[in-house]
Amino acid sequence: MRHLISPLDFSVEELDKLLTLANDIEKNPEKYSEACKGKKLATLFYEPSTRTRLSFEAAMMNLGGNVLGFSEATSSSAAKGESVADTIQIISCYADIAAMRHPKEGAALVAANNSAIPVINAGDGGHQHPTQTLTDLLTIRSLKGRLDNVTIGLCGDLKFGRTVHSLINALLRYDNVKFVLISPAELKVPKYIIEHIEAAGAQYEEVTKLEEVIGNLDLLYMTRVQKERFFNEEDYIRLKDSFILDKKKMRLAKDDMLVLHPLPRVNEISVEVDKDPRAVYFKQAQYGVYVRMALILTLLEVEVC
Repeated sequence: MRHLISPLDFSVEELDKLLTLANDIEKNPEKYSEACKGKKLATLFYEPSTRTRLSFEAAMMNLGGNVLGFSEATSSSAAKGESVADTIQIISCYADIAAMRHPKEGAALVAANNSAIPVINAGDGGHQHPTQTLTDLLTIRSLKGRLDNVTIGLCGDLKFGRTVHSLINALLRYDNVKFVLISPAELKVPKYIIEHIEAAGAQYEEVTKLEEVIGNLDLLYMTRVQKERFFNEEDYIRLKDSFILDKKKMRLAKDDMLVLHPLPRVNEISVEVDKDPRAVYFKQAQYGVYVRMALILTLLEVEVC
């Protein structure tokens, strides 16, 4: 029995197999429509979620399975003080696989260590969000045809963004990936992530202006610059427009550059960009269903001929 707690839990070879399966699901959905008939997915969401929870539920339903669970801690026995370890042992009696989101870092690992069924980490605090990373990798590989030999710009809140940290660590396992880290000084990538990049021998640069580097990018991964992270409002007002992607900045980009975003967005991507064919963040959300379908099949060891 396997769990998915970190994006690095799968080898590069296993990831390639998983992403290939997701692509086949995209092309042949009917082939997989009964693959999990009689199976149950438990969604254990201790904090609110729209995209991730519904994506998991859609994935299991598309496979012909059923879903049970809770969407917030107050509607579970956690409100009575039940531990994560006890909850997962009970859920193991009712379901075949579980997806869990929790505000505390490490909670998913605690669940996995006490579970009789596979556990998928659907986000634990600011720590990991591995299925978002799988979604990002599938989007890039499907639309670019590769995960190596790319220059990727990561823009916005690079200090606190768990999706950014997970994606960097995942891409470090591929050849010739260059990272362009675009953020205010206050929201730079943490030192330990830089150390990972340097240890892998990958190229990177840190800049504070998106328009200065956008023309060099194959991929642009946008995140929100959060006002609450600044010590004073003057600094935020001075910098915030540098990190809003609009038509003017898109004119500076390559014709085949792709724009990704883990969502939700606020104002960091102007709605006028949505119609640009290079804007693939809504398609990215659809890829999230395919990759979660592939992950459920893989962890349940269901093979479809």
